Amino acid sequence: MNEEFLKACRKEKNSHIPVWYMRQAGRSQPEYRKLKEKYSLFDITHRPEMCAGVTKLPVDQHGVDAAILYKDIMSPVPAIGVDVEIKSGIGPVIDKPVRTREDVERLGTINPEKDVPYVLDTIKILRQQLEVPLITFAGAPFTLASYMVEGGPSRDYHKTKQLMYSDPESWFMLMDKLGDMTIAYAKAQIAAGAQAFQIFDSWVGALNAADYRKYIKPVMYRIFSSLREENIPLILYGTGARHLVMEWNELPIDVIGLDWRLSPREARQMGVTKALQGNLDPSILLAPWEVIEARTKEILDEGMEEPGFIFNVGKGIFPEVNIATLKQLTTFVHEYTSKKLG
Repeated sequence: MNEEFLKACRKEKNSHIPVWYMRQAGRSQPEYRKLKEKYSLFDITHRPEMCAGVTKLPVDQHGVDAAILYKDIMSPVPAIGVDVEIKSGIGPVIDKPVRTREDVERLGTINPEKDVPYVLDTIKILRQQLEVPLITFAGAPFTLASYMVEGGPSRDYHKTKQLMYSDPESWFMLMDKLGDMTIAYAKAQIAAGAQAFQIFDSWVGALNAADYRKYIKPVMYRIFSSLREENIPLILYGTGARHLVMEWNELPIDVIGLDWRLSPREARQMGVTKALQGNLDPSILLAPWEVIEARTKEILDEGMEEPGFIFNVGKGIFPEVNIATLKQLTTFVHEYTSKKLG
């Protein structure tokens, strides 16, 4: 087993900086696009052997140091009574949004073994096949709530904030229900064999720090405190959340995922003590190799200033990225950092 990723999560000495890419399984891969001609995302995730193949493909193609389970953050939501459709080019769409106290009260609970057995089966298959650690994940309550309340993706989150500000009792009930779902869902994945767990709070950067502390941080602390007893690395990631990293630093997590707006050195200068993951702007992957290499060197040199750094992109890989570029980048990260850390 290649444990460089796990060592970095624990801030232990690495022989090279480990690398994996958010959305490494999926849109940039021709093999995946061919599958999507016939199967939807939910179709693929409901077929454990196929889903395991999609998850493992970038490990074989790029030589990355970790696999991340192929699925969507909305995968557990139907189990609690919210019908969701993943529409191509749009994202999650919910025809009946959750906007009132009655809507929140109607939400049920998840029984992972009964409601999402295919997710757990996929994890078990992958643990037999992989020689790198398997990361699994969930969406954070705020990000899930934003889709559930807005009815789909949003630029401003007006309806979500309206519920949060105007009916805090219902808001906190919603956070509690989504927190319970996240804990149960995560623990089932860990029991099935997950070796690290990442929570995506993709859209929480829409809140200021004071609102985060009041409306979001309590449920995040409860989730991570409950998962802490599972004794695997815990990662938190969000975009546009530079102003929240010190709030995250107080949570019982191991790794903070940075987007491209905040460099590793800046995060540490701010006082972040957790291991760091990030943070190449994925758009740079469309630039000439000399540009990619120069930007990557800058990130790696900063990352290696202290133990506990994982190279990644600052947001997910998108379809236009050439998979050959990802393989070249992975090789470069390994070779450059093994010489530096040698």
